[in-house]
Amino acid sequence: MSGETRDAILRPTALERLARVADLEPALLVTDFGADDPAQRAALRDAEALFTGWGCPPLDASALSAMPRLRTVVHAAGSVKHHITQDVWDRGITVSTAATANALPVAEYTVAAILFANKNVLESARVYRESRSRVDLLTAFPSIGNYRRTVGIVGASRIGRRVAELLRPFDLRLLAHDPYLDEEGARALGVQRTDLDTLARQSDVVTIHAPELPQTRHLFDAGRLALMRDGATLVNTARGSLVDTDALVKEVATGRLNAVLDHTEPEVLPAGSPLYDLPNVLLTPHIAGSQGGELHRLADAAVDELERYAHGMPFAHAVDPATLHQQA
Repeated sequence: MSGETRDAILRPTALERLARVADLEPALLVTDFGADDPAQRAALRDAEALFTGWGCPPLDASALSAMPRLRTVVHAAGSVKHHITQDVWDRGITVSTAATANALPVAEYTVAAILFANKNVLESARVYRESRSRVDLLTAFPSIGNYRRTVGIVGASRIGRRVAELLRPFDLRLLAHDPYLDEEGARALGVQRTDLDTLARQSDVVTIHAPELPQTRHLFDAGRLALMRDGATLVNTARGSLVDTDALVKEVATGRLNAVLDHTEPEVLPAGSPLYDLPNVLLTPHIAGSQGGELHRLADAAVDELERYAHGMPFAHAVDPATLHQQA
């Protein structure tokens, strides 16, 4: 992992737990598998497990050739697509990820965004700020609130499922679209399975949790955005490429739609982008995922998995290469 990642997630208590379950050299940090470092080469030659995080370089055939004893990779972050290659699976190496732990803060952010969107928080705050006097709420916002509003969840991913679970206590109608979600799974989640266009038409808030794949690029393009109800809100905590940024700008600039965006395409918008200044857009700098103290949850989850491995138990959060293409 990168030095920045190590300093952020591996607090002393996590290192102490690691030391109890494995032989490790706490001072050794690998950021380049090909580095000309005798101590690193010796450590990799004897390594049975890799404890990885953001910034891990690809584990390709060249890197793996220096690790003949490697049996498992425990990732203290979400997606493993950036460093786990086919060579890992060909070697029979097992992989675990803390993606489930990382899904929790994203789902929490999303639920907050949904509840605030239905209460017209951005618009009411703007009106109050500009008027600096009592606001006639029944006249200005006659239809606000969360009672029996419709929320559309795009993607029954770890995050999408957690969002559905967290929304259960509220009086909301939940729609969901995912090509891999069947009727039984939808009932278990408490959602109504539907096609994507119907979801776009009927939802007061649409929240995106689908993976970034060639077929999901611009999933919400000009045509699908045009299907959304006047006054509806689009929440995107997934990848920015799932939304056509230019098309979204045109819609929100008219005031017809609102947006809560934690990820955009490009990831950092140009300084002149209207999305920074539009009053009906909440733009955040990719904060929905684990940040600050939440990073410690990722380390704890990864150490939990390493403990399971050390005791000969299967991973609780193993990565299945057969379904990896479906995931973020």
